[in-house]
Amino acid sequence: MIMTFNELKITDPILKAIGEKGYLTPTPIQQKGIPVALDGRDMLGIAQTGTGKTAAFAIPVYGLYHLCCQKCGRIYHE
Repeated sequence: MIMTFNELKITDPILKAIGEKGYLTPTPIQQKGIPVALDGRDMLGIAQTGTGKTAAFAIPVYGLYHLCCQKCGRIYHE
């Protein structure tokens, strides 16, 4: 089943940046890893080079950072 980044519950600024770079659908490692990371759970992802492992980690980290900044009243630079 193909899903979109919208379905992964990524924050709007991060979702916008992903779209501006032309990414429409997450890779399999991103589909499985992003929800786990957003839930704050530990994960181990193994996939070939070039399959999006770094983004599977970084997208949720930046998204959670954005949410924390909003809650604390800090300025988030997009």
